[in-house]
Amino acid sequence: MRLLLTLPFLLLGACQRAPADEAKGIPVESNREFSLDELQRRTFGFFWERAHPENYQVPDRWPTDRFSSIAATGFGLTSYIVGAEHGYVTRAAAAERTMKTLEQLWSLPQGPEPSGVAGYKGLFYHFLNNDDALRYRDVELSTIDTGLLMAGVLSVMSYFDGDDTNETRIRELADQLYRRVEWDWSLNEKGRMSMGWRPDRGFIPAEWNGYNEAMILVILGLGSPTHPLPDNAWERWTEGYEWQEFQGYEHLNFTPLFGHQYSHMYVDFRGIQDDYMRAHDSDYFENSREGTLSNRAYCIDNPEGFVGYGPEQWGLTACDGPGGLDTIVDGETRKFYSYHARGASADHIIDDGTIAPTAAGGSVPFAPEECLAALEHMWTTQYDSLVGDYGFRDAFNLTYTFGEDNAAGWYDVDYLGIDQGPILIQIENHRSELIWEVMKKNPYVRRGLERAGFTGGWLGEGDRG
Repeated sequence: MRLLLTLPFLLLGACQRAPADEAKGIPVESNREFSLDELQRRTFGFFWERAHPENYQVPDRWPTDRFSSIAATGFGLTSYIVGAEHGYVTRAAAAERTMKTLEQLWSLPQGPEPSGVAGYKGLFYHFLNNDDALRYRDVELSTIDTGLLMAGVLSVMSYFDGDDTNETRIRELADQLYRRVEWDWSLNEKGRMSMGWRPDRGFIPAEWNGYNEAMILVILGLGSPTHPLPDNAWERWTEGYEWQEFQGYEHLNFTPLFGHQYSHMYVDFRGIQDDYMRAHDSDYFENSREGTLSNRAYCIDNPEGFVGYGPEQWGLTACDGPGGLDTIVDGETRKFYSYHARGASADHIIDDGTIAPTAAGGSVPFAPEECLAALEHMWTTQYDSLVGDYGFRDAFNLTYTFGEDNAAGWYDVDYLGIDQGPILIQIENHRSELIWEVMKKNPYVRRGLERAGFTGGWLGEGDRG
């Protein structure tokens, strides 16, 4: 269960009114025909319209109203690049929104106090209040969520390369935010990063060890020119790896699909290898393809007999769910979770019949034929219940037919920022490789990969900066 120790903190969400700035809303038509353009445009609207109108932080979820998520804000920064490239907003509007977001992140107070601050030592708290963007309740100072935020920060640093005032300021702020993070401060006595820290309790005992979503975190820590992780950080990280067979696919397993997706949103792992992947004659991109196809194969087999699973309706990952109570289904007791890290791998299986569109949407580059077929099927067959102004709602469960309004199954009412991001960004990487190409120009990402021992592929093409 090494993978899921941070996930309970992702339970909740936030709702904001639309920003009253230069782009008031993205037009939405009742287009029931599936297209990648329509899905991306609507998903972009979540980040553009729901970001807070004063501090520009992105809500954890909407329409439920609770708090913002620093990881979702990182995904939001990258989404503005996609929006500018597709013309959903102008480049100038995207640059202005980006600059305002970075200005807010830079100006938020940092310190060891338990309240009244947004972070400490350059890292940020997992969730921030809606109104003042300061620490929400007693959430942890999160290493992985800071890593995902900084991935978004570096993406806009490399994309906005113009000479005008806003784009110049974006690069300055992004560089300052990244250089301020004290990645090495989070190391424990085993040379691994803690998952988080609280002022009253210190570091969380759980550490980042073994294959999961934190590849990007370790890479960014290794790339830092100011507070870098030590030379052996990647070696310490890979010591927890386990290569196993699942559903006929031999690969480095991870149970929910988000672990195969998050780092790939920002790094093109095709053809580049570290020592571990060289030994297995593979790379992390191919590994995520195997992980995606094994997840799909499990759903097709459907050993628990859940309703609706099949070749075009599958995908288990961290997402919302219908509830946390045991329920009798066909004479058997079934456990249905609320927010939980669902998935299937050789490590273990967590499956309650809940499918999340982000599972297929975030894996489109790895298995485009299978993933696009699933997205189209879910869009066209369940449009009224599953699709809204911001694209796919987070999840659904056709087995759960209990309670009011669930006669045809349970459908989420919320969109989640950390699940919207992979859909938008990974579809764009599939279509144009935009974010991958942007990040290849970033010297910190390149340095982190090289210090981790990656060679080959585009890393051998010289300085792209």
